[in-house]
Amino acid sequence: MTSRTTTALADIARHGMTGDAIADDTVAVLRRAVWSQGNVTAERADEILALNDRIRRPSAEWTRFFVEALTEFLMTTSHPRGHLSDAQADWLLLRIEHDGRIESTADLELLVYLIERMDSAPLRLKDFILAQVERAVVAGLGPTREDGEPEDDRFAAGRITTTECAIIRRVIFAPASNGPARVSAEEADLLFRLKDATLGAANAPEWEALFVQGVANYLQGWQGQSMPTPEEELAHTEFLAQRGGGVRGFLGKMVRSSPQGLISTARGSGFGRKGLPKRDRVAEERADFVVTGAEQQWLNDRTGQDGRIDALEQALIAFLHEQPAPRI
Repeated sequence: MTSRTTTALADIARHGMTGDAIADDTVAVLRRAVWSQGNVTAERADEILALNDRIRRPSAEWTRFFVEALTEFLMTTSHPRGHLSDAQADWLLLRIEHDGRIESTADLELLVYLIERMDSAPLRLKDFILAQVERAVVAGLGPTREDGEPEDDRFAAGRITTTECAIIRRVIFAPASNGPARVSAEEADLLFRLKDATLGAANAPEWEALFVQGVANYLQGWQGQSMPTPEEELAHTEFLAQRGGGVRGFLGKMVRSSPQGLISTARGSGFGRKGLPKRDRVAEERADFVVTGAEQQWLNDRTGQDGRIDALEQALIAFLHEQPAPRI
């Protein structure tokens, strides 16, 4: 039996639907109806999800409403508040994924926003989001590509878009990811896979900085004490934008002369953990920033696979070479 609340929402939406889209003024009416009692009930959450299944071309207004309503429902039903449970994650994925995939930008935005907003969430939710992005980049299919036509090179397989860079950055640095401002080994591996899948493509201008900063975060052991300040991020981006002179020009010449020269230079310039005085906490914190032998081997295993260091690998090692120890 259909409830009065469910019927009311369905009736409102029916009058505002045109094909697979919904009018913004209808979304405003839905918003008032949902929030009229001050909270989002399970019944309303179910109806909103059902409506979202019918909206294949979600507007920005619908996406905002959908994300706000479902986030509020999951937030208020989480115990403790702000910690998304396994059961909640299972319920949500059961409602929005089909054969391990999602096709709606609204669904994707909801998942990303939950990772950002919640204090904690099951890691498989983050992994699921990143798998959707990887599929879009490699195969050219998925919610980040839905507006592209097959002949549109901007959405071709084998390139990464600005939207996809933004999603990756939001997810790997989100509070409910592996750690706030901390990139995991799995996430660093993903960045390398995406690099290899998009080499030479007309990628988004944000991609190089994301790859370099993300992998460097993993290698240098940044434990998420704080996000980079706007000034620090700008300085990093300006460093990566430099061409020609300086350390990057020097290292680039070494790469052209010897593929292994770059790694060797990095080793000689301070990579590797040194002996620490006992109980020297400041030195220990600084040592975490230095690339260890195991991390260096991880990097070696992923660079120069075809006998040459590609441009993004050059940028990564130059960035590592230039970074000062963190302020303690």
